[in-house]
Amino acid sequence: MPNSPAVIISSQAPEPVGPYPHARRVGGLLFLSGIGPRERGAKKIPGVELDEQGHIVSYDIAAQCHSVFRNIKFILEEAGSSWEKIVDVTVFLTNLQADFPLFNRIYAEYFKENQPCRTTVEVNRLPTPIAIELKVIATID
Repeated sequence: MPNSPAVIISSQAPEPVGPYPHARRVGGLLFLSGIGPRERGAKKIPGVELDEQGHIVSYDIAAQCHSVFRNIKFILEEAGSSWEKIVDVTVFLTNLQADFPLFNRIYAEYFKENQPCRTTVEVNRLPTPIAIELKVIATID
């Protein structure tokens, strides 16, 4: 996929795990692909302990939340947008019952001023061994 003005590939966010960009700009909107807690260039995922087969042994939802939000900020800022311009968030959690209360507290810390629309859903699993992924839409000038 060519790196045109409409396609955003971040130099700081983790590499996509498939054939898609970090974000696409369409008019005054920026659509981010699903963003998880992985770190660019690293094998270890923040807040995740795996066994030899790559299955999750344990995870720290707080560490994953902070890493996801950091990755989103990287992409927004490199694209020319910002955290304050987020207008919609879709949250995917693999264990809504256990993780939602802590996730919701951390989310509230990050979205004190700007409170975008939000949908939170539980999914059976995500493409990599993570417990959270966010899909974000923001405005861009």
